[in-house]
Amino acid sequence: MAAATPSRAGLAASAAVAARFLPVWLATAALAVVASIAAPDALGNTSWSFVLPSATVLAVAALGQMLVIMHAGIDLSTPGVISLGGNLIAGVGAGSDHRLAPAILACLGLGVLVGFANGVFVGLLRLNPLIVTLAVGQIVLAYSSKYSREHVTNQPTVPHALSSWATGKPLGISAVFWTGTALTIVLALALRYTAAGRRFQAVGANPRAAWIAGLRVRTHLVFAYTAAGMLYAVAAILLAGVRISIDPAFGSAYLLAPIAAVVIAGASLAGGLASATSTWVAALALTFLTQMLVIMGLSSAMQYVVFGAAILAGMLVSGDRLALLLGRWLRPATPPPQAAA
Repeated sequence: MAAATPSRAGLAASAAVAARFLPVWLATAALAVVASIAAPDALGNTSWSFVLPSATVLAVAALGQMLVIMHAGIDLSTPGVISLGGNLIAGVGAGSDHRLAPAILACLGLGVLVGFANGVFVGLLRLNPLIVTLAVGQIVLAYSSKYSREHVTNQPTVPHALSSWATGKPLGISAVFWTGTALTIVLALALRYTAAGRRFQAVGANPRAAWIAGLRVRTHLVFAYTAAGMLYAVAAILLAGVRISIDPAFGSAYLLAPIAAVVIAGASLAGGLASATSTWVAALALTFLTQMLVIMGLSSAMQYVVFGAAILAGMLVSGDRLALLLGRWLRPATPPPQAAA
């Protein structure tokens, strides 16, 4: 009889993990069915040519946010990194293909620098991540505006090589999509199958137990923010290639959308497990929903209402909440009997 308890516990664990990440996939499939009825044009080639690159940019930014949320943090510096990163692509690149490589390196360096600063403030100095990342993001945004006025006004477009690559379609699908998909797969495999990835998840799931086990909790936290900053910079590069020109609103849409994608995908703001592939699917669903509302002809005000309601509904039935409820239901009502001495 005692052997049944471990089996039940294993069932609870497996079911909880499945329930955490499955809802976003089901919701995305349901959204496609609704679109086929209410807005069939949203499923056409023209629509997907916009949705896939846009969803990829959001997904890459959300992957960075996911790494932070796995450690019970939050990062509001995303728009600042993307904005200044885009301006660096245009400013350092100066419209010349020969200067594209230094421009990309400058953008990536910016992301790493901002992420590392956030990590030091949060991980080493133990400051509140919400306040710190918001403040750092505002500083970066302010410098982005200054840099744009001084260096980008006369040449607001990115080098042609980047825009040409972004508009390319290997196998009939956007090169931006393939790049984001590759990043997602690499990150998912690294978190699941490498020792470093498993340690990273363990620290996020239970920092105290990880510290007792000898893991460097603060080092992992600094790394999470640094890697997130680099992913925001990658998102800036992809977005610059898609948009071609850099305007004052560049990157402003990426303050809360990445956070929403991560939470809808099943991650908990309290830290712990997260899924890179589910985060990508959530970003796709949010972008596709926006496109569907535009095709349906809803006013801007109604688009915001429907989009906000969808995010709230997604958070209410998020995989994290379902996993918690399912885990409680499957948990044994009484503790297993103790073995006789």
